[in-house]
Amino acid sequence: MFAILDIESTGGKYNEEGITEIAIYKFDGEKVVDQFISLINPERKIQSFVVGLTGINNEMLRNAPKFYEVAKRIVEITENCVLVAHNAKFDYRILRTEFSRLGFEFERKSICTVDLSQKLVPDLPSYSLGKLVKNLGIPITNRHRASGDALATVELFKLLLQKDTSKTVISESISIKPKKRKDQKLIRLIEELPARTGVYYFYNTDGKIIYVGKSKNIKKRANQHFTNDSPKSRQIQLETEQINVEVTGSELIALLKENQEIKKIQPKYNRALKKKLFTHALYSKVNADGYIEFKIGSAKQKDEPITTFTNIMQAKAILNFIVEEYNLCQRLCGLHKTKAACFNYTIKECKGACVGEESVDSYNKRAQQVIERYSFNQKNMLVIDRGRNASEKSVVWIAKGELKGMGFFNLNYQFQNQEILQQVITPLDDNRDARHIVQAYIRKNEKRIKLIHLK
Repeated sequence: MFAILDIESTGGKYNEEGITEIAIYKFDGEKVVDQFISLINPERKIQSFVVGLTGINNEMLRNAPKFYEVAKRIVEITENCVLVAHNAKFDYRILRTEFSRLGFEFERKSICTVDLSQKLVPDLPSYSLGKLVKNLGIPITNRHRASGDALATVELFKLLLQKDTSKTVISESISIKPKKRKDQKLIRLIEELPARTGVYYFYNTDGKIIYVGKSKNIKKRANQHFTNDSPKSRQIQLETEQINVEVTGSELIALLKENQEIKKIQPKYNRALKKKLFTHALYSKVNADGYIEFKIGSAKQKDEPITTFTNIMQAKAILNFIVEEYNLCQRLCGLHKTKAACFNYTIKECKGACVGEESVDSYNKRAQQVIERYSFNQKNMLVIDRGRNASEKSVVWIAKGELKGMGFFNLNYQFQNQEILQQVITPLDDNRDARHIVQAYIRKNEKRIKLIHLK
């Protein structure tokens, strides 16, 4: 008997996520014999990009049952079943995490349909659920919702059962989560690490750096590396012989140093930062009527962007915030595709630039404030953040829109001029990734950090 499931989560930090929706179909090899589908109140905030992906928001979940209220039903429907999921490690881990919060050890055998598909249907261009079922002619509706994805996985699993003519591939793919035990070497390495913000370096026996990372809690993050069961993590666990750390206090400096070190050293287990950190950007232009227009576009364009974003969902979320914060026109910001008045005008939240009712000067004054707030173009500024201890602060220096470097200074010290500033600054490489990191950090933390604009 199989329990084919899909879980939607809040997103967020590893092992701190919560379930927002679950769908389980009990499958006897031929047909679904039982099912359980429910929204779940995760009792924590859903990440904005997840809301954009699934459409599930905290308001929808306000009156939904909490996990402890559905836990018994989940245990019952999965009893004596093999769990089946697309990327089963994720769904199984989230389930185990939720049960562990209740003090219950949830353990089931599991099968991953990603791994199974790669064995039984090799050489496909992609094994993501959406693209895989499309290539196999399996219909999927309500994508990125638990029920829709779980039903598609049911049909996919039926097909894989048929393709396993030897009846051995699936049985050999069944696994049970082993209780992960760190060996004494890894325990010793973790014990020596600080639970502080900074950058960490994993070295192999040859003294070569094999991985660079950053964290707000280095000890906790290293422990995650050493308890994770992914193929990459297992290799890191085998090869790591030494860990060096650099405490920064400031997450911004940790992010910048991580970015620079990975680009410079290119450790073999760092793949993500070898690519661009951002995919989309915000651009502006003046239209034929003289109004400043904003648009989201690919970050690959040669035009200088106002600011950059990790993905399209983040870009749209921030642009919607800008429209609301500065009372801008949806049409002139590319958020309402129309030649007439934008939707906000009909509810009196747009002053009518889209229909010529608001003057160019009046509208552009607010639009220019957006550019000045988010753009680094020709700016000279200091970003003041936490230091490594209570008596110091960190500083990141931007000069003429370019990243110059970072440093630390005593709280009693006051910068008088750029000559003095240069004495405490350690140079950092300026590149679009680094500028993206600084801009994103300022957007996220602007109420806490301090910005000093230099002449």
